[in-house]
Amino acid sequence: MNIAANPVVEADQTVYLKDYQKPSFVVDSIDLDIQVFDDHTNVNAKLVMQRQTAGDLVLLGRDLELKSIRLNGQVLPADAYVVDAEQLVISNAPDQAVIETEVVIHPESNTQLEGLYQAAGDLFVTQNEPEGFRKITYYPDRPDVLSVFTTRVEADKKFPVLLANGNLIEAGETGEGRHYTVWQDPTKKPSYLFACVIGDLAVLKDSYVTSEGRNVALEIYAEEKDIPKCHIAMEALKHSMRWDEEHYGRPYDLDNYMIVATSAFNMGAMENKGLNIFNTSCVLADEEYTTDAAIMRVQSVIAHEYFHNWTGNRITCRDWFQLCLKEGLTVFRDQSFSEDLQSAAVQRIDDVAVLKAHQFPEDSGPLSHPPRPDHFVEINNFYTATVYEKGAEINRMMATLLGKEKFRAGTDEYFKRHDGQAVTVEDWVAALTAGSGVDLSSFLIWYNQPGTPKLEAKGEYDAANQTYTLSLKQSLKAHPKYPNLKAVPIPVALALFDATSGEQLVLSSNALVENGIKDGVYLFDTDTATITFSGVKTQPVVSLLRNFSAPVDLEFNYSDAELAFLMQYEPNGFNQWQASQTLLERILLNGHDADIYVQAIQNTLPALVERDPLLASRLFDVPTEGYLGSRIDTDYSPAKVQEQREALLSRVARELGSFFKETYATLDPDAQKEFSQAMGVRALKNIMLSMMARQGDASVFELAYEQFSSTGNMSERLGALKVLVWNDAPQAQQALEAFYTRFKNEALSMDQWFMLQAAHPKATAETIKALTTHPDYDLKVPNRIRAVTGGLNSNPVNTWSFGVQHIVELAKFLDEKNPIVGSRLLQILSRWYTLAEPQRSEVKAKLEALKPVVKSKNVSETLNSMLSV
Repeated sequence: MNIAANPVVEADQTVYLKDYQKPSFVVDSIDLDIQVFDDHTNVNAKLVMQRQTAGDLVLLGRDLELKSIRLNGQVLPADAYVVDAEQLVISNAPDQAVIETEVVIHPESNTQLEGLYQAAGDLFVTQNEPEGFRKITYYPDRPDVLSVFTTRVEADKKFPVLLANGNLIEAGETGEGRHYTVWQDPTKKPSYLFACVIGDLAVLKDSYVTSEGRNVALEIYAEEKDIPKCHIAMEALKHSMRWDEEHYGRPYDLDNYMIVATSAFNMGAMENKGLNIFNTSCVLADEEYTTDAAIMRVQSVIAHEYFHNWTGNRITCRDWFQLCLKEGLTVFRDQSFSEDLQSAAVQRIDDVAVLKAHQFPEDSGPLSHPPRPDHFVEINNFYTATVYEKGAEINRMMATLLGKEKFRAGTDEYFKRHDGQAVTVEDWVAALTAGSGVDLSSFLIWYNQPGTPKLEAKGEYDAANQTYTLSLKQSLKAHPKYPNLKAVPIPVALALFDATSGEQLVLSSNALVENGIKDGVYLFDTDTATITFSGVKTQPVVSLLRNFSAPVDLEFNYSDAELAFLMQYEPNGFNQWQASQTLLERILLNGHDADIYVQAIQNTLPALVERDPLLASRLFDVPTEGYLGSRIDTDYSPAKVQEQREALLSRVARELGSFFKETYATLDPDAQKEFSQAMGVRALKNIMLSMMARQGDASVFELAYEQFSSTGNMSERLGALKVLVWNDAPQAQQALEAFYTRFKNEALSMDQWFMLQAAHPKATAETIKALTTHPDYDLKVPNRIRAVTGGLNSNPVNTWSFGVQHIVELAKFLDEKNPIVGSRLLQILSRWYTLAEPQRSEVKAKLEALKPVVKSKNVSETLNSMLSV
């Protein structure tokens, strides 16, 4: 065996999309034998391979102890291959090669939560996307190598559950208190979709009959105490299976579908073929233990991972640069599914709120990259809001332009062409184009360049000629790595309203055709454009980007009065919300008068509370301090933003004081028949309570404590607890202790307990220290880390003061233990360069001091990018 002098992949080596080459060998089949012991695991693998291009036979492997290797039945001599820290290379391999390897791995000490690792005392699980499988055995671990997997799993009988992908074909005992199972997955898949689970878990069982008549066994595995919290997930799974059949014609293709829940998981969930592994936060749901928002997220993520069966598994990515191909399309699909679960307008509001809070700042900062990156050092750093959320928006734009029937024809063509293949973004757009008959090739520009386009619009009314002219201009902020940015196709959904009556104007078909407007959508794909509407008898109010038809930053010469008008009269719930957000941003960042906003709220909310309480709750949204900060590119003062936001909230509390009290008294979530209606009532109830607390009436704390003590619903309980704790009410400590006593054995509930305290506006460094030294804080559990850091990050004043040191120290610790989580937490500080001095220099110094200390590619790449501005 030759040992390479230097590892092939250096820590700073950049991988480029332009350098993609097909693998020299493919794998027809792989037989895996995984034998778990207390202090090690043996993995035997048999790969049946054949050449497809010239080149060496390359197997990727990391942290593996190689015991033996055979080629076509013969033991390979030591000089017949070269192995280093990242790969095993066989030169002059025959065109037909059967490779057999035996390796030893150590899941019991694997803290990075990649490959096979021990998640808890009685549970071993895998996480192989993107490059975890190479930590299990030597293999061409890349998404364009698809193979049939047969897996044998063996362990002590103290682990009664032995799972892998596919169908169970054999089970038995091996003696000495051990047993085994054998699974075969008939569908070819890449190694990142391989999964196995060894543990002691309970199971919830159900079944589903597909549109093709296949009876599918459904199983959700979790700890015994958590099985009652799996019923919502099970119903969501069945709903997802039916929804995918009805909307995309995609029935399930195996005889079983299994989900396993674990808290020691870096991701939200993973779509391994037929054996999904989920973070407990994305599968366990119950009104007593989890919030309404968490329940909605569970249903969405269940759908997301199920939808991956076709958009990700049956058709997968050619390479990891194409990650947005599967994730963007699947996020769009799960968002569409979620619109059936609640108000479609509210779902769109929630999705865009996430986009603006996370993706827009990412796009405007040093971590900006195209939805399809053209280079990376560590692919784990590109599981980003740009890849997921912006990727979804690109698909939404194409779907909006095509309409339901043509989009369905395009997706049908995609599934027909590429089932069983590893493909690219170009393949997806070409199939949509061919199936729909509409050329969508210009949308590839969205995939290949970074930045949020600015859409500048101006409206002018000519009373004499009864015309309304809309002028459009698009631009992109210059990017040092992408000098040739192009105009992108922007679907602009729009409507005109009578400024007096509030009614939507019906435009003549000729006017629409002449302007290229179809179904209320104009495709703007040049640098500038002008649309002129004739026969407009009175000054109109235009509503642009209805339902947020494109992920752009809109600048339009609205008056504040026009925004207030749209809040009251626009029937599109999303644009009602968007008008309020734009008006609030002007008030909070540009010093506009708040009177017109307060009046608009008073005019709009009473009727909306009666008609759609969930939408009404969203119209109370005031942009978060974090989002407002992301809109400031220089001399950002978190304290100033907080002061202005608090002043506005206090004013609204005073002006609408009686409305809040009267509304709170009438709200009864238990009287609602549908979950979405009850969710809206609960959201409103918590808002009313919070606003009442701002009025300085101590009796509100008695109401809050009563709500906290009497409810059986976590959303109501946490809403009341937040009012008590954040206002330092006399009952606050008693309520915190009561919550802890009640839920100390419920991990997801305790995550909320930690987060709420970390998010206290008056939290201090001592607060965070007390939480991170609490006996229930565990650095081995990503959910608990994210609970404290996420709570801290919800208050930028604290984040940018004592929070910086907390995050830097955490990134330093996780750099070795769990660099994936370490890198993602460090990104919280990515917009440090916008701070006003002296904070800017202080934060930069802490980041610079971290550079020579960290070693992982994950954290190093993120840190270098953050400091490149």
